[in-house]
Amino acid sequence: MTAGLAQGAAGSIYQVIDFTNVSGGACTLFGYPGVALAGGSPVTQIGAAASRSTAASATLVTLGAGATANALLRITEAGNYPPASCHPVASTYLQIYPPNQTTPVYLAYKSTGCALTTVNLLSVGVVQAGSGGSTG
Repeated sequence: MTAGLAQGAAGSIYQVIDFTNVSGGACTLFGYPGVALAGGSPVTQIGAAASRSTAASATLVTLGAGATANALLRITEAGNYPPASCHPVASTYLQIYPPNQTTPVYLAYKSTGCALTTVNLLSVGVVQAGSGGSTG
Protein backbone atom coordinates (compact mmCIF):
# COMPACT_ATOMS: atom_id res chain seq x y z
CA MET A 1 0.00 0.00 0.00
CA THR A 2 1.26 3.45 -0.84
CA ALA A 3 0.16 7.03 -0.61
CA GLY A 4 -0.44 8.31 -4.12
CA LEU A 5 -1.22 11.78 -5.38
CA ALA A 6 -2.29 14.35 -2.78
CA GLN A 7 -3.97 17.70 -3.43
CA GLY A 8 -5.22 20.43 -1.15
CA ALA A 9 -8.55 22.21 -1.29
CA ALA A 10 -10.17 24.81 0.95
CA GLY A 11 -9.85 23.24 4.40
CA SER A 12 -9.18 19.69 3.18
CA ILE A 13 -6.53 17.44 1.69
CA TYR A 14 -7.40 14.70 -0.79
CA GLN A 15 -5.04 11.74 -0.53
CA VAL A 16 -5.07 8.77 -2.91
CA ILE A 17 -4.37 5.38 -1.31
CA ASP A 18 -3.04 2.82 -3.79
CA PHE A 19 -3.50 -0.92 -3.22
CA THR A 20 -1.07 -3.07 -5.24
CA ASN A 21 -1.37 -6.83 -5.66
CA VAL A 22 2.07 -8.14 -4.66
CA SER A 23 1.11 -11.81 -5.02
CA GLY A 24 1.75 -13.95 -8.07
CA GLY A 25 -1.98 -14.50 -8.72
CA ALA A 26 -5.13 -12.46 -9.15
CA CYS A 27 -7.02 -11.03 -6.18
CA THR A 28 -10.24 -9.06 -5.77
CA LEU A 29 -11.27 -6.03 -3.75
CA PHE A 30 -14.84 -4.85 -3.15
CA GLY A 31 -16.13 -1.89 -1.22
CA TYR A 32 -14.50 0.53 1.16
CA PRO A 33 -11.25 0.39 3.07
CA GLY A 34 -11.33 1.27 6.75
CA VAL A 35 -9.11 4.30 7.36
CA ALA A 36 -8.16 6.30 10.45
CA LEU A 37 -5.32 8.50 11.62
CA ALA A 38 -2.96 6.85 14.11
CA GLY A 39 0.12 7.57 16.15
CA GLY A 40 2.00 6.94 19.36
CA SER A 41 3.95 3.98 20.66
CA PRO A 42 2.36 1.53 20.59
CA VAL A 43 0.46 2.84 17.57
CA THR A 44 -3.20 3.55 18.34
CA GLN A 45 -6.08 5.07 16.41
CA ILE A 46 -6.65 8.82 16.79
CA GLY A 47 -10.26 9.97 16.73
CA ALA A 48 -13.05 8.66 14.53
CA ALA A 49 -12.54 6.32 11.59
CA ALA A 50 -13.38 7.59 8.10
CA SER A 51 -17.01 7.80 7.08
CA ARG A 52 -17.96 6.41 3.66
CA SER A 53 -18.36 8.70 0.69
CA THR A 54 -21.19 7.30 -1.41
CA ALA A 55 -20.45 9.33 -4.55
CA ALA A 56 -19.66 6.11 -6.48
CA SER A 57 -21.11 2.61 -6.17
CA ALA A 58 -18.94 -0.31 -5.12
CA THR A 59 -17.91 -2.70 -7.89
CA LEU A 60 -15.76 -5.83 -7.77
CA VAL A 61 -12.19 -4.90 -8.71
CA THR A 62 -10.00 -7.78 -9.94
CA LEU A 63 -6.27 -7.17 -9.77
CA GLY A 64 -3.78 -9.27 -11.68
CA ALA A 65 -0.27 -9.71 -10.29
CA GLY A 66 1.33 -6.28 -9.90
CA ALA A 67 -1.90 -4.39 -10.72
CA THR A 68 -3.13 -1.45 -8.65
CA ALA A 69 -6.46 -0.17 -7.34
CA ASN A 70 -7.09 3.00 -5.34
CA ALA A 71 -9.41 4.76 -2.92
CA LEU A 72 -9.67 8.51 -2.37
CA LEU A 73 -9.40 9.77 1.20
CA ARG A 74 -10.51 13.26 2.21
CA ILE A 75 -8.90 14.67 5.35
CA THR A 76 -10.50 17.83 6.72
CA GLU A 77 -8.04 20.12 8.49
CA ALA A 78 -8.29 19.75 12.27
CA GLY A 79 -7.64 23.50 12.53
CA ASN A 80 -11.15 24.08 11.15
CA TYR A 81 -12.53 23.11 14.59
CA PRO A 82 -12.16 24.84 17.95
CA PRO A 83 -9.47 23.09 20.04
CA ALA A 84 -11.98 22.41 22.83
CA SER A 85 -14.24 20.37 20.51
CA CYS A 86 -11.37 18.67 18.63
CA HIS A 87 -8.41 18.16 21.00
CA PRO A 88 -5.82 18.24 18.17
CA VAL A 89 -3.23 15.45 18.19
CA ALA A 90 -0.31 14.89 15.80
CA SER A 91 -0.60 11.66 13.82
CA THR A 92 2.21 9.75 12.16
CA TYR A 93 0.31 7.02 10.29
CA LEU A 94 -2.75 6.18 8.29
CA GLN A 95 -4.28 3.03 9.76
CA ILE A 96 -5.74 1.22 6.75
CA TYR A 97 -7.88 -1.90 6.67
CA PRO A 98 -8.15 -3.14 3.07
CA PRO A 99 -11.79 -4.01 2.19
CA ASN A 100 -13.01 -7.12 4.03
CA GLN A 101 -9.78 -7.46 6.03
CA THR A 102 -9.38 -7.34 9.81
CA THR A 103 -5.65 -6.61 10.10
CA PRO A 104 -4.56 -3.01 9.56
CA VAL A 105 -1.61 -1.78 7.55
CA TYR A 106 0.17 1.31 8.90
CA LEU A 107 1.33 3.76 6.25
CA ALA A 108 3.67 6.56 7.40
CA TYR A 109 1.69 9.79 7.05
CA LYS A 110 1.96 13.00 9.10
CA SER A 111 -1.20 14.94 9.83
CA THR A 112 -3.20 16.34 12.74
CA GLY A 113 -6.28 14.56 13.98
CA CYS A 114 -8.97 15.25 16.53
CA ALA A 115 -8.75 13.04 19.62
CA LEU A 116 -12.47 13.49 20.23
CA THR A 117 -14.55 11.08 18.14
CA THR A 118 -17.42 13.58 17.93
CA VAL A 119 -15.48 15.30 15.11
CA ASN A 120 -15.06 13.18 11.97
CA LEU A 121 -12.26 14.57 9.82
CA LEU A 122 -12.05 11.67 7.34
CA SER A 123 -14.19 10.31 4.51
CA VAL A 124 -13.16 7.60 2.06
CA GLY A 125 -14.48 6.45 -1.30
CA VAL A 126 -14.86 2.95 -2.72
CA VAL A 127 -11.92 1.04 -4.13
CA GLN A 128 -11.62 1.60 -7.90
CA ALA A 129 -9.42 0.00 -10.54
CA GLY A 130 -6.16 1.71 -11.47
CA SER A 131 -3.75 3.97 -9.63
CA GLY A 132 -5.22 7.24 -8.43
CA GLY A 133 -3.54 9.59 -10.89
CA SER A 134 -6.10 12.35 -10.36
CA THR A 135 -8.33 13.45 -7.53
CA GLY A 136 -11.19 15.05 -9.47
